[in-house]
Amino acid sequence: MARYCGPVCRICRRENQKLFLKGDRCNTEKCAFERRGYPPGQHGQGRIKFSEYGLQLREKQKIKRMYGLLEKQFRNLFEKAERTKGITGSNLLTMLERRLDNVAYRVGFANSRVEARHLVRHGHFTINGQKVDVPSYLVEKGDVLEIREKSRTTARILGALESVKRREIPQWLELESAQYKARVRDLPSRDDMTAPMEERLVVELYSK
Repeated sequence: MARYCGPVCRICRRENQKLFLKGDRCNTEKCAFERRGYPPGQHGQGRIKFSEYGLQLREKQKIKRMYGLLEKQFRNLFEKAERTKGITGSNLLTMLERRLDNVAYRVGFANSRVEARHLVRHGHFTINGQKVDVPSYLVEKGDVLEIREKSRTTARILGALESVKRREIPQWLELESAQYKARVRDLPSRDDMTAPMEERLVVELYSK
């Protein structure tokens, strides 16, 4: 099975950055990255030197794992970003942000991207009134994401909406929690992404 099924806290430690793969737990003292902020393995606390290729690879792996994509999915999205007018790196990050599973997570309908992907695949959401169960669906400006009426009592969704007050919602999205819906006010720009990412390294890696 291609999908990683091991402990996700090891991924944050490997990439030396908190990727918020376990939702609210990442904001507590139980977060493994806070307790052991060094790479996993017996040599994790030793001095690590990366080559230029190593830095590029780690950055690609970090972004890919943050959004929960497999290598082929990530490469296909990069090629699409490369064909799109504009800066390739910024196009790539914009497309990652526009994914339906990421949008559901960003507006607070799920506690993590993994949970959001699970909810999308099980048909809990609609886009402009039509059920969409494809996590990679790219939202457009003006789209309305809504929780289906029969899903509004789902424990995971209710729990996520309770904790959304502790999370900052991006300006390009607008949440109407009382109506169980969210609106895409605008397409995300590079400035809307606050997580430290160096997309330039990914472009350099794939351009070799």
